[in-house]
Amino acid sequence: EGFRGNLINTLFGGSQGVKGRVLPVGTTPADVMKPPATHDENLRVIYARNRSHNFRSRTFRYIPQTPERILDAPDLIDDYYLNLLDWSCTNILTVALNQTTYLWNADSGEITQLTQTQDEDNIITAVNFNQEGNILGVGTNNADIELWDIGSGAKVRTLKGHLARVGSLAWNGKLLASGSRDSCILLHDTRTAGGAVASLNGHQQEVCGLKWSLDGAQLASGGNDNLLHIWDSRQRHEPRLRLTAHTAAVKAIGWSPHQSGLLASGGGTADRTIRFWNTSIGECINTIDTKSQICSMLWSVNRNELLTSHGYSENQLALWKYSSLKRIANLTGHSSRVLHLARSPSGDTVVSAAGDETIRFWKCFTEEKSKRRKPNAVLQSCFKTLAIR
Repeated sequence: EGFRGNLINTLFGGSQGVKGRVLPVGTTPADVMKPPATHDENLRVIYARNRSHNFRSRTFRYIPQTPERILDAPDLIDDYYLNLLDWSCTNILTVALNQTTYLWNADSGEITQLTQTQDEDNIITAVNFNQEGNILGVGTNNADIELWDIGSGAKVRTLKGHLARVGSLAWNGKLLASGSRDSCILLHDTRTAGGAVASLNGHQQEVCGLKWSLDGAQLASGGNDNLLHIWDSRQRHEPRLRLTAHTAAVKAIGWSPHQSGLLASGGGTADRTIRFWNTSIGECINTIDTKSQICSMLWSVNRNELLTSHGYSENQLALWKYSSLKRIANLTGHSSRVLHLARSPSGDTVVSAAGDETIRFWKCFTEEKSKRRKPNAVLQSCFKTLAIR
């Protein structure tokens, strides 16, 4: 007790009000060592709250900047107004090279020749699979449309009616729309043996872009007259909408799979803009100046994104986020304008064909869950080059 008193005097100048602040030597009072009753409860609350948030590692979007595969495509015609590439729901890629149409089986890698025209001047000008992937429509320079059975490799029939080359085709069930340099769009019922069931007249120059809406109720057409038309599938005597905002040819057209009635269109060299349209009211709701010719476009089915292909000066593919209109990526590698795009059945891969006579496969619609790449990712991205013939 004497030691304790001396210690208090030394530390606190003899103040008795702080007597309880000095612990007895050799004792550990329970009320001092034990935390307040609320302490454990507060920890439980904090732990439970953090656990309920279930924090996860932040994901990172990695878009490969190099193609997964390259195919040589000799004699691919460098013509902005043609449509020479398509990918079926059965995973068959078709490409037209001059007078010949080839099929590439993406599952087996097998390449087969499907068609070849006899006349040297009668080049293939358009290809398009039907929704089932068993019939390929082939437009030709002599104004005919040939229908080919993919399973048997035989020509089913020839559709006539145009007066000039057929540069664009678009299927809607059994109905096939065809656009021509004669400025007309013909609708063919492929179940009947007669001629075209309707003629859509509204363009003054070559029709180079055709796309049906996903519900089949509307047909968008673009032409070398800088016009974009929206046709109602039930009222065919005149376009429901006549959109005149573009200042160059309109070939690139794409209906959004994420928003009904949303259509994107791209203009040629003198225009260079992407326009987004509300086709319910015919209003342009957004625009992007891309600074280069727009040759083709595709919407992603997995994300609300749009991929466009371009000509001079970068000959690149550009990936855009909608509706922020932010450019997510630029994919380069082609040395000439990228004329055509097609999407794989899985929706994660896009194939591009350019005037440099190459076809490139891009994994641009996939998502990386981690920022860290696998150690062998660089090796896996090395080019696999094959010749289409």
